[in-house]
Amino acid sequence: MEARLFVLINLIIVTIVSGSEFSATRNAEIDQLLQKLNKPAIKSIKSPDGNIIDCVHMKNHPIYDHPLFKSHTIQMRPSFHPEEWNNVSSKIEKESSMESQLWTINGRCPKNSIPIIRTRREDILRAKSIERYGKKDFHIHQPQQANRTINHEHAQIIVKGKFHGAKALINVWKPSVQTTKEFSLAQIWVVAGPFSETNSIEVGWQVYSNRYGDSNPHYFIYWTADGYNQTGCYNLACPGFVHVNPDFAIGGPVRDISVLNGQQYHIPITIWKDPHSGNWWLKISTHIIVGYWPASLFNHLQDAASEIQWGGEIIDYRDYSKHTKTEMGSGRFAEEGFKKSSFFRNIEIIDEGNTTLQPVGAYPFMTRKNCYNVDPGIHPVWGTFFYYGGHGRNRKCR
Repeated sequence: MEARLFVLINLIIVTIVSGSEFSATRNAEIDQLLQKLNKPAIKSIKSPDGNIIDCVHMKNHPIYDHPLFKSHTIQMRPSFHPEEWNNVSSKIEKESSMESQLWTINGRCPKNSIPIIRTRREDILRAKSIERYGKKDFHIHQPQQANRTINHEHAQIIVKGKFHGAKALINVWKPSVQTTKEFSLAQIWVVAGPFSETNSIEVGWQVYSNRYGDSNPHYFIYWTADGYNQTGCYNLACPGFVHVNPDFAIGGPVRDISVLNGQQYHIPITIWKDPHSGNWWLKISTHIIVGYWPASLFNHLQDAASEIQWGGEIIDYRDYSKHTKTEMGSGRFAEEGFKKSSFFRNIEIIDEGNTTLQPVGAYPFMTRKNCYNVDPGIHPVWGTFFYYGGHGRNRKCR
């Protein structure tokens, strides 16, 4: 009996010591990641939304952490700007949700610096693992492989060809998301390459509590050069995107949100390939040049994109073997229309000759139309547009 008790006590001691060692190792790894992500700031600004904005000098830019870009010469402005939207009314600025970000009320970043939202310990702890922090931590399904057990659901417009960019005005809402591990987004995808080694540039707004710590829509970017395997990340969670704008913090909350049967807001987004450098640039609103993805970050996107997608996406973890109630867009189906359904309008592509055009041959794709759907059209002012969305679980969506 005493021998058994002695063995049991020893096992408990070993377990406690092992657990303490694991905890110490994990804390050290978190500290190391925080030190890597949070660059030395020449100025820090407390935002009314609770974020701390660190103004980081360009000499400490995150891009220099990437092994391919240790001696990268940062391109401060593109050599070419695409045409502005055709047939867009003067209300574009008034209805844009991008006048200025909330943190700028309390200060601005100095010249030759960029604003980076400070990463907190709790941000990393919400992630599935330290190694996958900032990355999509689930298998990304190819949209065309729709079936009842798929985790990702889309309502999109897709066009195939050869492209040097894409544009859209993306309506902004605050969809309800069932659990913190699920998300709902609206974005543009600029894609090239076979699925297993997809090159993708993605920009839009997203509600994702595990990522941002709240249920508000946030501006976001994402990139991958290997089918979402090892490369790429959200925002500036890894080196890749070259941020150059001193007044725009990537990952910040969207300021103005549409109201059911009321005021509508949108985010104008343009992604285009610089014909001189080959870099892929990002502009938000009509004047905010955010930065670029270097051409050499990719293999298939070095030439051109082969596919553009516009639309919504949610992830469904099928808790309790039931379809999620996570909403897409406004949470209303496409047929409900203006001021009820969410929309993309003035959808355009930039062709290989750097001409801005409406897409030809674009088609709708819905993973499960009874859960989330899309309804495209043509309008004299809105150009090519579509309504999309849904509220997830219902009697035809289980």
